[in-house]
Amino acid sequence: MTKKWTAEKITLGVCYYPEHWPEELWEDDFQRMKELGFTYVRMGEFAWTIFEPEEGIYSFDLFDWAIEKAHNLGLKTVLGTPTATPPAWLTHKYPDVLNVSQSGIPYQHGARRHYNYNSENYRRLSSVIVTEMAKHYNTNPGVVGWQIDNELNCEIDVFYSEADHLAFRKWAKEKYKTLDHLNKAWGTVFWNQTYTSWDQVYLTRTTVPNSPNPHQMLDEKRFISDSAISYAKMQGDIIRKYTNNQWVTTNGMFKHLDNHKLTNEVLDFYAYDSYPNFGRVLEDKSEKPLRDRKWSWNLSVVRSISPNFAIFEQQSGPGGWVTRLEQPSPNPGQLRLWTYQSIAHGADLVMYFRWRTATKGTEIYWHGINDYHNLPNRRIKEVEQVSKEIQLIGEKIVGASYQAEIAIVNNYDNEWDGEFDKWSGPFTSISKDAWFKALQYNHVPVDAYNLNRNSNVEEMKKYKVLVYSHAAIVSEQTADLLKEYVNQGGQLILGCRTGYKDETGQTYMKAFPGYLAELTGITVEDFTREAPFEATPKIIYQEKTEIKTTNFYEVLKIEADNAEVLGKYSDCYFEGKPGLVKRKYGEGTCYYFGGVFTIELAEKLIEETQINDYKNNFDLPESVELSIRKKEEKDFVFLLNYSNQPQEIDVKQEMTDILTGEKVYQKVSLKGYDVLVLE
Repeated sequence: MTKKWTAEKITLGVCYYPEHWPEELWEDDFQRMKELGFTYVRMGEFAWTIFEPEEGIYSFDLFDWAIEKAHNLGLKTVLGTPTATPPAWLTHKYPDVLNVSQSGIPYQHGARRHYNYNSENYRRLSSVIVTEMAKHYNTNPGVVGWQIDNELNCEIDVFYSEADHLAFRKWAKEKYKTLDHLNKAWGTVFWNQTYTSWDQVYLTRTTVPNSPNPHQMLDEKRFISDSAISYAKMQGDIIRKYTNNQWVTTNGMFKHLDNHKLTNEVLDFYAYDSYPNFGRVLEDKSEKPLRDRKWSWNLSVVRSISPNFAIFEQQSGPGGWVTRLEQPSPNPGQLRLWTYQSIAHGADLVMYFRWRTATKGTEIYWHGINDYHNLPNRRIKEVEQVSKEIQLIGEKIVGASYQAEIAIVNNYDNEWDGEFDKWSGPFTSISKDAWFKALQYNHVPVDAYNLNRNSNVEEMKKYKVLVYSHAAIVSEQTADLLKEYVNQGGQLILGCRTGYKDETGQTYMKAFPGYLAELTGITVEDFTREAPFEATPKIIYQEKTEIKTTNFYEVLKIEADNAEVLGKYSDCYFEGKPGLVKRKYGEGTCYYFGGVFTIELAEKLIEETQINDYKNNFDLPESVELSIRKKEEKDFVFLLNYSNQPQEIDVKQEMTDILTGEKVYQKVSLKGYDVLVLE
């Protein structure tokens, strides 16, 4: 069952911290929120000491009063459980709740997210505060939903407290049953790591050389994910015990957490925190950098969790802490652009972070809609414009589904294994980046698809093409699934370092690509990494186009009569050998490239697989993104200009701009950072 946000119209909201501001500001703040057209206000996620100033002593007056004032003006409150920041009284009295580094150093009180998920004391005290809040607010007419904690695994995504070591031991025992099974899965015979007692089993610890067992590392990531999900489920179960009228979710998307499993087992829908301004300042020396447009990929991954989702923190101003990265202000138009970026990709609720910039603490430079002084500014005017537009189109578009014929495949096991494995892991991000750029700049909408043990051919057949670039871990079950997808007409594109590992991260004693050899019609005859002081090999595509390659090279040996060589290597010792092979399999086609994908090669395969249908309707420059949401057989086309310069577009059939009601046809100039929504 798909978990998604459902509503009658697209709505806006904002994050607010009443505990930061004098009470005399509240009513004016809420009144101005209402005048801006906001529906939701999110609060409470960092206020544990307000709710419980001493252990067992509870105080709800401040938030009762704030929620009532908001409700009286028609605002709906999303209430956060405050467990992301344990109180000083708690960490002082129960130091076992603190997270610990891999080398055994505890993280102290003074910032946030310094707790661990497995401390019995922290789970007990968290359950108590969530219980008291749920009992108190379950019938409050102003509270419509709950956010569990805040940004699980943000700031830090590894946990090594004593409680975590003990919980991991229990987790491993439940998974493997016997030490023999554990030793086999972790390959402990290597370097004499064999365990002879369960008391010897820990999470990875600092080693000499600092290179822990890779199979244990993979299980460690699975354990961290399960720990976070268990902690969230504990809270979700408590809330649902007291209410069935208030929904439950959480926010953010961070490492070492299976967000699909989290959503399926705990949440009513998924919420994301979108900060595309990071893309303007993070160093990116790659070809054709995406910058803020990269967040369209992040939003695509979110959409794979909840097809219609919520944004709980939408960037509204320049970001920066007192201790780290400072961002430029969004240029005029970018705040609106980024809001539509979220909506174009499936967001039906967008809440801005934050109402007013904090005057105290680490985030005094993480700016909100209002500045410290509360005077009018251009960001407020821009949000006001967005709000008026959303009120016009919100009922039309809400619930519309994103349209894509191609998906880039994600898999948590390969992601976590690839963090540590430098022979395959880094290639995934390079190829994913190349494919997303090629699709974006050629205006081909793309989904992310999460491949897991519950995947089935019927849901995969939604896509004409699947790109699964460097899946080192491929079980026999997964290989059979991919074969059946292709057999039933799908087109599958694979890259080097595919299929040579099992689910423990150990390598098969099989010719590469393991269980996928039958599907691909090839085996790998030879392979090498790029040598820094030697000429870089090239691929000659279709015997006429020379394409640069990068990083890694597999020499392919043809094993099937109907395998067709699309590309051969040049400028290397494996001159003339196959590097790109196409094979018909059943009703579909499998492509195997023995390298790391580039934008140019991805563009050739886009042409080869014939998925760019939208070229018939639009002629667009690279700086304009095309996204399509569909509802009741109507297409809503979003055209987003990420350039600060006007861009000429060609709309080849007459459409209506639903933001203005005007007809759009043929040559149109799209202003810098402007947006068109066409029907």
